[in-house]
Amino acid sequence: MSGWRCSRLHSYRSVMDALTQALSSSFSVSGEANSTSAPHPRLAQYKSKYSVLEQSERRRRFLEQQKEKRLNYVNHARRLAEGDWTGGDSDDDEEKTQKSQRDEAEDEGMEVEQRKKLPRHYANQLMLSEWLVDVPAELSSDWLLVVCPVGKRSLIVASKGSTASYTKSGYCVNRFPSLLPGGNRHNSAMGKDYTILDCIYNEVNRTYYILDVMCWRGHPVYDCPTEFRFYWLQSKVEEVEGLSEIGKRNPFCFVSLNSVSCSTESIQKALAHEYSFNVDGLLFYHRETHYTPGSTPLVGWLRPYMVADILGIEVPQCPLTTKPDYASHQMQQILENKKTSTEVRPAENGRYELEHLSTPENQATTSNKGEGMES
Repeated sequence: MSGWRCSRLHSYRSVMDALTQALSSSFSVSGEANSTSAPHPRLAQYKSKYSVLEQSERRRRFLEQQKEKRLNYVNHARRLAEGDWTGGDSDDDEEKTQKSQRDEAEDEGMEVEQRKKLPRHYANQLMLSEWLVDVPAELSSDWLLVVCPVGKRSLIVASKGSTASYTKSGYCVNRFPSLLPGGNRHNSAMGKDYTILDCIYNEVNRTYYILDVMCWRGHPVYDCPTEFRFYWLQSKVEEVEGLSEIGKRNPFCFVSLNSVSCSTESIQKALAHEYSFNVDGLLFYHRETHYTPGSTPLVGWLRPYMVADILGIEVPQCPLTTKPDYASHQMQQILENKKTSTEVRPAENGRYELEHLSTPENQATTSNKGEGMES
């Protein structure tokens, strides 16, 4: 071996030895492969490559930018409700987006309402999460947790006496009456009442689980903090009698999801609780974030089995915390594909970050056809 190669090899080994020593002093790693008592095999490598400050800085920037960026949400909500996009982008721009939308619909495996013009204006309207790998220092005090059911993420627009359900790529997949304000011809109030919701649709239960609210009875709350939106949503849903039941004017149930604080005790109770639905994952919302369409580090996503490794807390021994066979592979994909960014990143063709890493279809619950929420 040449002197140059020997020198290079010696340098490489020195770097690896230093890295190994640094990691061994920070973590207690079990000798058993993929032991539940040890950090994920890729977790230490990820944290040495991507500083916690990187995601913390992006969270700070997002909070600052939402103070400065004041959109006309009244007009935005009205356009979504009425479908009035006069003065929007050119037809050429619209044609450019239609191919990507068709691809999205095929990926989602959903039937699409046939139209001459695809409703591209309804794409990318949902606030999208990131995988929560770097834990914020203020998690217990400044964040809220929502346990999410298995299902399809849906944009619900109730207006002019009808309720429409859109995929995250903007396709209208269903129209029906509902008891939501503006959702049927008996409560539409001449088109002045309209409601816009962020939901998860579970086909088995014929239920739209309400994650968040953007507009209720014509009053937009996009620029309100998460904590207020969640409180307002719960109070408004309780005012509508029969909304959570199937009936002639409400062929699908609408059920609001509860939020809890992110204290260790609350998270442990949430994991040990028995739910009426099959749990897909956990969403973590910063209390102060506004509802901002697109990907944001102020909303984090974890599978329940990841909580112990990522958050570093003890978890109860229960079905939700049991690691599936694909856990190691999925965790490795997440950590290897995690991207750094110093800018606000809009949603790309309506896709969630690392959406393709969702729960493998052949591993998920059979009764739900393995469809993860893909948040």
